[in-house]
Amino acid sequence: MTEQEIINENVHIVKERIEQAAKKAGRNADDIHLVAATKMNNAERVKQAIKAGIKIAGENRVQELIEKYDQNAYEGSDLHFIGTLQSNKVKFLMGKVSLIQSVDSEKLANVIAKQAQNKGFCQDILLEINIAGETSKSGIPPEQLPQIMENLCNLNGIHIRGLMAIPPISHFAGENLCHFDKMRELFIDISQKKYDNVSMDFLSMGMSGDFEDAILCGSNMVRVGTAIFGARPYMKK
Repeated sequence: MTEQEIINENVHIVKERIEQAAKKAGRNADDIHLVAATKMNNAERVKQAIKAGIKIAGENRVQELIEKYDQNAYEGSDLHFIGTLQSNKVKFLMGKVSLIQSVDSEKLANVIAKQAQNKGFCQDILLEINIAGETSKSGIPPEQLPQIMENLCNLNGIHIRGLMAIPPISHFAGENLCHFDKMRELFIDISQKKYDNVSMDFLSMGMSGDFEDAILCGSNMVRVGTAIFGARPYMKK
């Protein structure tokens, strides 16, 4: 099989798995957004994924995004930023990405808002939650979210579109259900509150190893890399 045929088949399988998970949850698969996590895949492979039917590409690294963007890698798809973002690199994303999923602090949200205002537009963001309380990961502690929402909801330059989480690596089916359930509860709680400039449209959680469990728990945006592109070099033995 050619590389294009392999990616075609992988995308097809992932979409089928999403459909089955949605059916099991009593949901419509069309309401679940598939983001192809394109980290460490070159422009040609990103183009192949888009040709295979991917509508949203998600990039983890700013420099990698810029390089591929200049090569028109994302043409025909939407583009999200899904990785750890340093404040001094925010300016490089302005006007390139429709959604920054990984806003892990109030400080970063303020920087994005200022940069977007300087460019004359409003940047859609998701707030990243450290749902498992992992010291090795960034993210907003769940108990701090209500106050941070209050602080950010009137900020010009950003529009909060929902929440995102990266729970611990899943080694077996069902391992992260407890974290996904907590995220769903948090998402519902925040959705019921009235904040200006907040639209709780997206609950982004679930990756290659656990996206079906995430869908069962209410995720409507999954970020899938390995299941589409195969194992990245650092994952191979």
